[in-house]
Order: sequence, then structure tokens, then C-alpha cells
Amino acid sequence: MNKLIYSPIVRNKLKALKSWLTAHFDADTAARVLTGIMADADRLKEYEKSGTNIAEVYDIDTNYWYLFTHQHYLIYRIEPGKVTIVQMFHEREDFMMKLFGISGRTQESIDYWGE
Repeated sequence: MNKLIYSPIVRNKLKALKSWLTAHFDADTAARVLTGIMADADRLKEYEKSGTNIAEVYDIDTNYWYLFTHQHYLIYRIEPGKVTIVQMFHEREDFMMKLFGISGRTQESIDYWGE
């Protein structure tokens, strides 16, 4: 079983998400969403390849994977004995642009979100 590590960036984003959800909904909703995200992330301890390999999908040279959970992408890296979640993005963010400078958006996505 792998060790699961959350980067400081991800820990801060999870705290911010909890605050936002509590302010806009309630503490129960925040707890449910955060518990769901962390439970899905915990699955990576045993099944580190249960996410999607970014290199295969986008045909770029990278060792990052992503796991989609509760409207968020967890970007992670697999190393011997550990999985490190290095970044987290909301589904409306173009994480490929932010990480690699290439757009991961399709025209259909742009039309849908109005961006």
C-alpha cells in the first residue's frame, strides 16, 4: 500500500473549499463533499492507477495523473511507495492550460460553460 501525500497547495485549497461550501450551503454539505474527495483520494493508496494518465490522453510527456471527484480534478504523481496529490482544480478550470500551457477544452465545453 502506498503512502498518500497532499501538497501544501492542495491542503490550502481543501480548506478554502470547506470554507466556501460552509458559507454558501452549510457545514453538512461541506463535510460531505470533503469526505467524498478524501475517500476517493484514499483509493489511490491501493489503486494508484485508478485515475487517468495525462500523458496518454493528451499525448504529452508528463508523469502526472488526474482523478475526477466531486467536481474537482486531483492532479497526482505516482512514485515508489507513495502517491502525491500536487494540485487540485475545479471542473470549470482549464487545468491543462494552467499546468502545461495547452488547452484541454473542447469547443463543446466552451459553449456549455459560456467561456
